[in-house]
Amino acid sequence: MASKPIIALMYDFDKTLCTTDMQAYTFIPNLGMSAEEFWQKASNLAEKHKMDRILAYMYLMLDEAHIHRKPIRRNDFVGLGKDLELYPGVTEWFGRINQFGKEQGVTIKHYIISSGLREIIEGSSIFKEFDDVFAGEFLYDENDVACWPKNVVNYTTKTQFLFRINKGVLDISNDDDLNRFTPEENRPVPFRNMIYIGDGLTDVPCMKLVKVNGGFSIAVYQSGKRAKVKDLIQDERVNFIEPADYSEGSKLDIITKDIILHMASVERLKAHTRAQLAAIRK
Repeated sequence: MASKPIIALMYDFDKTLCTTDMQAYTFIPNLGMSAEEFWQKASNLAEKHKMDRILAYMYLMLDEAHIHRKPIRRNDFVGLGKDLELYPGVTEWFGRINQFGKEQGVTIKHYIISSGLREIIEGSSIFKEFDDVFAGEFLYDENDVACWPKNVVNYTTKTQFLFRINKGVLDISNDDDLNRFTPEENRPVPFRNMIYIGDGLTDVPCMKLVKVNGGFSIAVYQSGKRAKVKDLIQDERVNFIEPADYSEGSKLDIITKDIILHMASVERLKAHTRAQLAAIRK
């Protein structure tokens, strides 16, 4: 029996699933700094040294932790995940969407593509819901102390993970298979079966790439902050803009299910064509 078609839902994390930057819940306050102070310092560091902004904030996390004598072991970062505040309905979202997909004859898979920290996401209550998480990550020494950025995911390198999901090459150390030619019919997740959910300009490369290749992109926004994303739909970078409410019956819930219905219908029609071609070739 043929395997079910796969539909991939891919999410940014900060301000997409949780209400603000993940470092702002506990890590930054523990330094005695405001979020505004920390991010301004990171921005100044990046500008002064012509530095990637994601590398700048990761460096600053380690530097400020050393200055303030705060622990930076892996488990310390993972522990920060318990303090994340998720948007309404996020916790129940995954099981409900998975069941809806099953009813339509497709398999739903969920992925994070984030410039935040994988360690903090690991400590969150929803980490178990994801098939994989692509995010920044530290390298740790023999004492399990963070010493170097291991993986960095910035605004444009996010797009490589769309192709990894598309081709099923999820090991980020495996560039050979990622760059090797793979016929479209042999790719486990066609772009037409991708849904990207993000919150703003940092997600634009992924949003646009998914949209122009036949998938769907959704920009979510906090209540009262629709103006932050309206240009994304006016400029045709996304298909939809919706409030960041993942509850059953919300606008986001309804539009996501409509997209899944559409994708499942397309897959059924393509399967019908393949069956007719196979019969002709016998």
